[in-house]
Amino acid sequence: MNDDCQPFVTDCAVRLATDLLAHTWDPVVLMALRTGRRRRIDLLAGLTGVSDKVLSETLRRLVSNGLVTRITTTTDRTVAYELSELGGSLANGPLAALGHWAVEHADQVLLAQQQDGASASAR
Repeated sequence: MNDDCQPFVTDCAVRLATDLLAHTWDPVVLMALRTGRRRRIDLLAGLTGVSDKVLSETLRRLVSNGLVTRITTTTDRTVAYELSELGGSLANGPLAALGHWAVEHADQVLLAQQQDGASASAR
């Protein structure tokens, strides 16, 4: 492991990486784009719970971070989004591993949250 990052340093590479996932919908959109190019309207229809405004902000942020590419077709001027090479390396690597971990351990996390909620209400 690289120990180049001092505690609480703002330009630490680990902080940069975690900042890429700090927004709730960023990892969800990245995972949705793993299947290939999609129009914003199709993403909106497929992602339950995200508003149009939040999806637009998320896509802008992912494009500005170099994780997603915005593609405009010249024939009908439709806009679509797809993972960049960089975004694919994140979505298909560490993000996919995190997704597998979540599937394997979701029940344990939910149980811990329920137990903590029950003990918090008893306090």
